[in-house]
Amino acid sequence: MPGLDPAALIALAAAASWGGGDFCGGMSSKAVDGGMSATMRLVMLAQGSSLAVLVGLLIAQHAALPHGAPMLWALLAGVCGGIGSVAFFNALSRGGMGAPAAVSGLLAAALPAAVSIAMDGAPGALKLAGFVIAAVAIWLVAAGESPESPTGGRGAMGLAIFAGAAFGVYFLALKLANPLGTLMPVALARSGGIVSLAIALIFTRNQPAGVRWTAGWRWAMGLALLDTGGNLLFIAATRIGRLDVASVLAGLYPAGTILLAAWQLHERPTRRQMVGMVSALVAVVMITV
Repeated sequence: MPGLDPAALIALAAAASWGGGDFCGGMSSKAVDGGMSATMRLVMLAQGSSLAVLVGLLIAQHAALPHGAPMLWALLAGVCGGIGSVAFFNALSRGGMGAPAAVSGLLAAALPAAVSIAMDGAPGALKLAGFVIAAVAIWLVAAGESPESPTGGRGAMGLAIFAGAAFGVYFLALKLANPLGTLMPVALARSGGIVSLAIALIFTRNQPAGVRWTAGWRWAMGLALLDTGGNLLFIAATRIGRLDVASVLAGLYPAGTILLAAWQLHERPTRRQMVGMVSALVAVVMITV
C-alpha cells in the first residue's frame, strides 16, 4: 500500500503476536497456579522450545558464530526479557489482565522511544502526535476495570512496573544487536533468558505440591510460538525503520491480550477500553503514514 511505512506495519504484526503470546503466558501461569518458581519453569520451557528451533535454523543457514558488543546486547536482552516475562505473567495471573498489561505496555514503549528520539532526533510532528495518542490508547485499552481486577492488588502493579522497565531495556538491546541479523539475536536472547532464570531458580523456594503442569505446558507452547514470532517481527521492523516507531507500535500489544481475555475469560471491555481501541486506530494511522 503506497504511503504506508512498512516498518510500522511489521511492528503492528509484532504487537499482535506478542499480545497473543502474553495471553498464553498469563493463562499458563494461571493454569499451574504454582507461584513465581512455577512461572519461571514455564517461561524456561517456552524459551527452550523456541531456542531449539532457532538453533536448527541457524545451523541450516551455516550462520557465523556471534561476537562483540552486539552479542552482549542480545544476551542482555535475554536476561531482561526472561525476568521481565516471569514478573509480567505472574502479574497477569493474579487477577484481571488489563491494568498490568497497560502499565507494562506504556513503560516498554516509552524507554526505547525516548532513547531513539535522543539519538536519532524527533520524527515528524504527525508521528509525535501519534506517539502521544498511542500512549493514551495503551492506558485506556488496558486499564479498564475488570470483575477480577481487585484481586491483583499492589503486588501485581509492582510486578507490572518492573516488567515494563525490563521490556523497555529488552527492546533497546535487541535494536543494538541488529548487526547479528534477525535469527541470531533472538537465539542469543533465549539463551540469556534461560540461563538467568535457571540461576534465579536456585534462590527461589521449591515449587509447591499440586502444580498442574499438564494444563500449563500447552499454553507455554503457544507462548513459545507467538513470542518468538513477535521477537522476529520486531527485529525486522527495527532493521528497516526507527526504533521509536517500532517500540511505540509494538507497545500496543496489550490490546491483543485484552481482546483475548474478553473472548476467553469474559473480561468484558468497558466503555473506556473501547475508546482506547478507537484511539489506538487513530494513532496507528498517524504513525504509519
